[in-house]
Amino acid sequence: MSPFQRQRVLLIVVVALALMWLDSHKSWLQPVRYFTGYLLAPAQQTALIPGAIGDWFSESSTTRHQLLAENKQLSARNLVLELRAQRLASLEAENIELRELLSASEQVDDRVLVTSVIAVDPDPFSQQILINKGGEDGVFIGQPVLDAYGLLGQVIDVMPYSARVLMIADSNHAIPVQVNRNGVRAIAVGTGSLDELELIYVPNTADIIKGDLLVSSGLGGRYPRGYPVGIVTKVENVPGKSFAVVTAEPSAHLDRSRHLLLVFSQGAAKVPPADIWKGQ
Repeated sequence: MSPFQRQRVLLIVVVALALMWLDSHKSWLQPVRYFTGYLLAPAQQTALIPGAIGDWFSESSTTRHQLLAENKQLSARNLVLELRAQRLASLEAENIELRELLSASEQVDDRVLVTSVIAVDPDPFSQQILINKGGEDGVFIGQPVLDAYGLLGQVIDVMPYSARVLMIADSNHAIPVQVNRNGVRAIAVGTGSLDELELIYVPNTADIIKGDLLVSSGLGGRYPRGYPVGIVTKVENVPGKSFAVVTAEPSAHLDRSRHLLLVFSQGAAKVPPADIWKGQ
């Protein structure tokens, strides 16, 4: 460094020290310092920009992670609430079914026992179900089974704590019925389809019309009289044939009823549970 440069630096240092002394001991430089702030403000703001940008990126990253975490929590909570809503809907439907079943049991003169379906026969050609009441509950072979809407079937096999029920839609099932409107008798057999029964040996001249209610006649000795069996859906007289083609839709909800009634009829023929295991 040249002597001239050293002198300039020394002069600047002396002036700076003098101004610092005057600023600390005198107040007349306060206005000068204040207005100098206008000149320094742009430089100060520019110097703060990198730090502000860094803070913004850091805050944005943190906010994004928080939003993602909150979104996951809300999604999980929403899933739980949806599952609860579905469960509540299922419970509501079950309560409705139980109320309808209670209403139906009040209309049955015989003693009844509430039972539930625990299994369905997977064979598409067999319409059978398994219920959670058995010989220990007094269930017997041939016992009528109803749901809240009508006759569903009969017990065909009894175990100590469960029983197998043959539904009226099974192709091996038949039940004597009569038209509730006028008493015309017929035999309703299952077709293997849960939504259709067939009336066999119905003369072309029989007074049966679409919409007639079919009820159990009680003539078979198995089912009590007067329980709803189905509604006539078709009556067709085929030329050249002696019998009409008559179909009906079961009154019972064979494909969805879960809670059922076991009927203990006064006149029903019972096979004692103890004798079942003896093969009698």
